[in-house]
Amino acid sequence: MCRSIKTLRPPALPEQATEEEIRAAALQYVRKVSGFRAPAAHNREVFDRAVETVAAATAELLSGLEVRGAPRAEAATGV
Repeated sequence: MCRSIKTLRPPALPEQATEEEIRAAALQYVRKVSGFRAPAAHNREVFDRAVETVAAATAELLSGLEVRGAPRAEAATGV
């Protein structure tokens, strides 16, 4: 039903995770937790809202993590 959710932070990914990768991970999580690959019409709104909420929380988490030994975002961009 569900493929493994991959790690979205460096060094597992060479670059910052894309919105698409974050949303795919959120979708997989919601599918796993709900037990539905695709929800019925009467559950679609709450399912989609959960995916968006998990994606936003994931993006916030990834942006706040400090990975030891990894260059900081400012240093990597020269800012």
